[in-house]
Amino acid sequence: MLTVLRRGCLSLIILAFSNSLLAQGQHAMTLYDEAPKYPSDFTHFDYTNPDAPKGGTLRLAGLNGFDSLNPFIPKGNAADQIGLLYDTLTYHSADEPFTEYGLLAERIEKAADNSYVRFYLNPKARFNDGQPVTAEDVQFTFNTLVEKGHPLYRHYYADVADVVVESPLQVRFDFKHTENRELPLILGQLQILPKHWWAERDFTKTSLEPPLGSGPYQLSRVDAGRSLRYERVKDWWAQDLPVARGQYNFDNIHIDYYRDMSVALEAFKAGQFDFNLEYSAKDWATGYNSPALRNGQIIKKEIKNHNPVGMQGFTFNLRKDLFKDQRVRQAIALLFDFEWTNKQLFYSSYIRTPSFFANSELAAQGLPSAAELEILEPLRGSIPEEVFTQVYAPPVSDSSGIIRERRLEAWRLLQDAGYRIENDRMVNADGEPLAFEFIIAQANLERVLLPFKRNLEELGIEMTIRRADVSQYINRMRSRDFEMTSSIWPQSNSPGNEQRDFWHSSSVDNPGSRNFIGLQDPAIDSLVEGLINAPDRATLINYARALDRVLLWGHYVIPNYYIDTWRTAYWQHLAQPEIAPLYDYGLMTWWVKPDAAQPPAATDE
Repeated sequence: MLTVLRRGCLSLIILAFSNSLLAQGQHAMTLYDEAPKYPSDFTHFDYTNPDAPKGGTLRLAGLNGFDSLNPFIPKGNAADQIGLLYDTLTYHSADEPFTEYGLLAERIEKAADNSYVRFYLNPKARFNDGQPVTAEDVQFTFNTLVEKGHPLYRHYYADVADVVVESPLQVRFDFKHTENRELPLILGQLQILPKHWWAERDFTKTSLEPPLGSGPYQLSRVDAGRSLRYERVKDWWAQDLPVARGQYNFDNIHIDYYRDMSVALEAFKAGQFDFNLEYSAKDWATGYNSPALRNGQIIKKEIKNHNPVGMQGFTFNLRKDLFKDQRVRQAIALLFDFEWTNKQLFYSSYIRTPSFFANSELAAQGLPSAAELEILEPLRGSIPEEVFTQVYAPPVSDSSGIIRERRLEAWRLLQDAGYRIENDRMVNADGEPLAFEFIIAQANLERVLLPFKRNLEELGIEMTIRRADVSQYINRMRSRDFEMTSSIWPQSNSPGNEQRDFWHSSSVDNPGSRNFIGLQDPAIDSLVEGLINAPDRATLINYARALDRVLLWGHYVIPNYYIDTWRTAYWQHLAQPEIAPLYDYGLMTWWVKPDAAQPPAATDE
């Protein structure tokens, strides 16, 4: 008994000592309280060059213009790179999946029971007008985003009960429950707004007035819809912090806007801008052929992407009666011939997306494991039975363009759903044709859709491709005024609160949420909540895989394709560190070589 008592006392002493350390705050926080990669006395990230020279101008391209400098509201089309104006409470390391280090907050304290997180602000932190960053600014930012910002914030921060200003440099976020382990990290990503600056402005309106932040850059010039120019803040308060050393090396970042990617590519080859992240397989294979590429002035480089790629797919809007029947959605999906498309249009460079968490351990694999079945069994009868009995895989063709068997299978599914062929058109029991509109904003997607359209027509299904301008497209997405479209749901190595915005019933009627599908399913809601509240990594993985299976077998999207690299092209006067981060291509760690020749069209305006 004495030995047991001694052990108990020792445990209490250790626990008290551990809580004392937590109360002093940490320089970093991790999702499951594992040790961060970098110790408290680290000087810079491994993927940065602390001696990188400052100077020069980085010229980038934007697409389709902009009409707002307020990215926090569901109005307008915000300018590119606008996040450079703002600092966050913490900085996410690009070579760790779940670790954040102090930025505006020099120390972070997480409650041992995950009931709150406290941030101790750096007394040196300043907005770029010289005013200090205070706990009141943090409180103001949170409340403003939740009350007046994009609907995403209300879902993202739904588990926060209160924000308490404890002192001018100390702020505490109290949580509604203790199960959401990701919430402290999410709050660390808050881009802090200046309360004094917004006191005289309407946060709910779009504006082209350069906003005030505390970040490494400020806007020096804005030409509405056409270009903008960021200027490095020479006395940025955080420039010597370990998280910033070796980053933000360009004196200026200039962005010109182009009407589409094809025009932008020609401008890049002519030396009109310096760096291009390529999304088109065709352009990557053939579009860069030029004297500048052949003589080494332009460099093409693929950088390995270790991030989950999420899902890109042709999206059914379940709010439309046409797509409420799963058999109809599945039949239409059978007529998209990825293998032919990949061979003929993409130079066989893409991988078919098999999961909503593709390129990660979160993706469903094989049949459900015992741990997944514990999650799924209570939902049996309210989720597709195939979840339990079959391994999901998108249909595969021989790339010849002949998909006769799949067309027959689609026809059988449509017959089961009450459709028939009448005058070469697929019609339902009331004689209404199976016809829908596919809305796009980018012209290059049309060449992917046209072969799909032909396959549909062979079965009497009519798909109209409607190209809208960007503002019209955004408005129609927000108002859910579409039948089909192309959507992307990005994922991280640590999915969490954003899943509510993607799939949860609470987001279905919110304009601006990413619940494009129109999902309103209690079974999916329970999987989303279980994922968000997972107490450890293993449980998170099991919930992600279970959710993945249910989404896949619901046939809510037609999965598209992905690559597991970033395709970068840049002019040779740019340099980058020897080590690339695992989870980014790290453009803000690059710099201009001091003595390198500039592109022919370069001007330092």
